[in-house]
Amino acid sequence: MDIRKLQRAIVDGLEDVKAQDIRVFNTSHLTELFDRVIVASGTSNRQTKALASSVREKVKEAGGEIISTEGEDIGEWVLVDCGDAIVHILQPALRQYYNLEEIWGDKPVRVKLTNTSAFGGARASEPLDADEDEEEQDDGSGAAARASKPARKTAAKRRTQNS
Repeated sequence: MDIRKLQRAIVDGLEDVKAQDIRVFNTSHLTELFDRVIVASGTSNRQTKALASSVREKVKEAGGEIISTEGEDIGEWVLVDCGDAIVHILQPALRQYYNLEEIWGDKPVRVKLTNTSAFGGARASEPLDADEDEEEQDDGSGAAARASKPARKTAAKRRTQNS
């Protein structure tokens, strides 16, 4: 399966169950085991389990294969191995503690996250230019990292900023 199609299916599955702070990273330069790491947050054990289930369903619908799923019994950190992409779904406290973005996040992938449409589903998009490489180019100014962040703030971020 094409990595862009796989990545889009995963992000769609996460958005369908309202995952928070979805990040996609190109890891092909770090390991040969997988090409993408996707990190997202769920607010409860129930939501993290539902997010993992949605990802599995969307990937299978797109023609992909699920290698394994780990952590669903507890639901605080669920890992879904989709072969060329690994999905980490964590509750916010664990995500902050383990800071996976620091390990895998030096090459963010531009993924357009959209609000839920009238048909009930949000969709990830391709890069803006078909000839453009899908990973951000970092010129040292930090612009690539800023560009990869979603424009909207999550409710959890607003609460912590207002506190």
